[in-house]
Amino acid sequence: MADNPFFETWDSAAGLPPFPRLRPEHFPPALTAALAAHKAEIAAILASRDPADFANTLEPLERAGRQLSLVSRCLDTLASNLGDPAIEALELEWSPVLAEHDAAITGDSFLYARLMAVPEDGREEDQRRLLAQHRRQMRRAGAGLDAPGRARMLAIAGEASRLETEFAQNVTRAERDWTLSLSATDLDGLSDDFRAALQAAADERGEQGWLVTLSRSVMEQFLAQSTRRDLRQAVHQAWSVRAAEANAPLVPRLLALRAERARLLGFSNHAEYALDGSMAGSPKAAMALLEKLWEAGRARALVEEADLQALADADGLGGTIAAWDWAFYAERLRQQRHGIDEAALKPYLPLPRVLEAAFDTAHRLFGVTFVERDDLPAWHVDARSFEVKSGAETLGLFVMDNYARPGKRSGAWMSSLSDAAALTGARAVVTNDNNIARGNPTLLSWDDARTVFHELGHALHGLISTVRYPSQSGTNVEHDFVEFPSQVLENWLATPAVLDRHARHVETGAPIPAALRDAVLGARTFNQGFFTTALVGSALLDMALHSLDDPSTLDPAAFEAAFLADRKMPEAVGLRHRTLHFSHLFGGSMYAAGYYAYLWAEVLDADGFAAFEESGDVFDPRLSQKLREIYAAGGSRDPMALYLDFRGRPPQEDALLRARGLI
Repeated sequence: MADNPFFETWDSAAGLPPFPRLRPEHFPPALTAALAAHKAEIAAILASRDPADFANTLEPLERAGRQLSLVSRCLDTLASNLGDPAIEALELEWSPVLAEHDAAITGDSFLYARLMAVPEDGREEDQRRLLAQHRRQMRRAGAGLDAPGRARMLAIAGEASRLETEFAQNVTRAERDWTLSLSATDLDGLSDDFRAALQAAADERGEQGWLVTLSRSVMEQFLAQSTRRDLRQAVHQAWSVRAAEANAPLVPRLLALRAERARLLGFSNHAEYALDGSMAGSPKAAMALLEKLWEAGRARALVEEADLQALADADGLGGTIAAWDWAFYAERLRQQRHGIDEAALKPYLPLPRVLEAAFDTAHRLFGVTFVERDDLPAWHVDARSFEVKSGAETLGLFVMDNYARPGKRSGAWMSSLSDAAALTGARAVVTNDNNIARGNPTLLSWDDARTVFHELGHALHGLISTVRYPSQSGTNVEHDFVEFPSQVLENWLATPAVLDRHARHVETGAPIPAALRDAVLGARTFNQGFFTTALVGSALLDMALHSLDDPSTLDPAAFEAAFLADRKMPEAVGLRHRTLHFSHLFGGSMYAAGYYAYLWAEVLDADGFAAFEESGDVFDPRLSQKLREIYAAGGSRDPMALYLDFRGRPPQEDALLRARGLI
């Protein structure tokens, strides 16, 4: 173990793991040692004969397991980014081991009894919340059950973790393995920069010509630009059924395990279990919002569908528009109505300028700066490291990996390698991953640019955190609040204050013309019936799946088809995520019966950003400080109390409908 970096003291003030030196063989001994150390730390807490209090129970529990957390998060980072078969095998092997270890601790009846004996009198708000959070976590892990019940909860945790890992790996593998090779005659309608990105994808895989992959960014641009309906259909169908065969047997078993766990804990189904302790509080409250949005979104989508059909008829389509036609005709209709050509807009959104805009927005709102650290290499040459400062104070380290590549997990996400907390003295080390199609230069679609802002919002939640305890740091908040800091930051991209400063032509450096900027801002609610219906449909499907009493014999495809028919989902719209590649639900458990959280948080972000608009200054200093306090508080305060302090009143649901142009 002398050459194993996990057994060394790293020479990095910022705390970034030495990723270039990490090898698959380093993980098993490091995980084994970290597991043993964590067990010893818990045993020491239980061995105390003193009356339970914060000093001998809560604080040691908060300090415990730091090395295990670091090693396991490093493994997850490499598995998500590299597509290395050896790392993926380790992830599949160790995920149930780690899940069972966590379940054994959180389900320990003796530790639970000790936590229940900790007095609350005289404690500050964050301490009272911390004690309640730990008690709730242990209750939900089965610590209050009898011995057979606890044993079953342990087995469920291990099996579910293995299935979730397998599901996620199946999706990544399917996206990695499928490609569509194009010749010069297949490029009609594709912009020059997109052609360059497809050529770069071919070069990266050692192939000739142009290559379409199943990166969402690539898929969406191809559907919007290609004049070849047959190719659009091929790409859309490949996207829609990816990993379906491999994941079909996993979904019923995962649903059955979750339903069984809920019943063991006294809940009717997993949806009730998942929303216990959330901001929504119950599936009924979440469904009330979803139904309101579904009704408004679907009604608008039907109008949009008729408009697109008329355009397609005039174009000589000779039939009903299908799902692979929607983006293509929507882009043409947007050009007609708003004078926006995506190909004309993208030169004003080169990746370096968008990053500059996002960092500058963070600085103007929160006073933070990003200083690149070329001396801190990460897991891939694409990943860039930044030291994040607030004045002279270093808040932590930020690593950004922006490009799509074979084997990298799809989508965009934020992860934390280290949680900032006063108790441990740790600084935040957070990461952002995007899947942007590489070009020369790399020009972003509006959606890709918005995603950069979104993920930076998550990162700032971790970086700005000033809490006492690790369990309350950054994004460790109620699951239907966690998207607020990310989604609210998206709003600044769509402001003249940001676009006029940063949207510069990639070749000439000229600022975005006012007419183009105004057209972009004027079209923000265009096609929102489609987007709302697809998103809400996926959230409703999530709730339906996780409300089943006995899903063990479920046929996922048949259930989904019946659900869509019952909901009268327009066939040309469909779901944003179909069941058998819905990684939010089945590649992990955080969003299981929780996909509604994006919309729940969007109520807050639409209503919250309206406060800046009402002030007449989107960088209003008083509001910026109030917003920073939300980011800084993490889970140390009640999220609605934080929002009320910021906004001065409860959020209004109609703010979301107005922001989407649905009222």
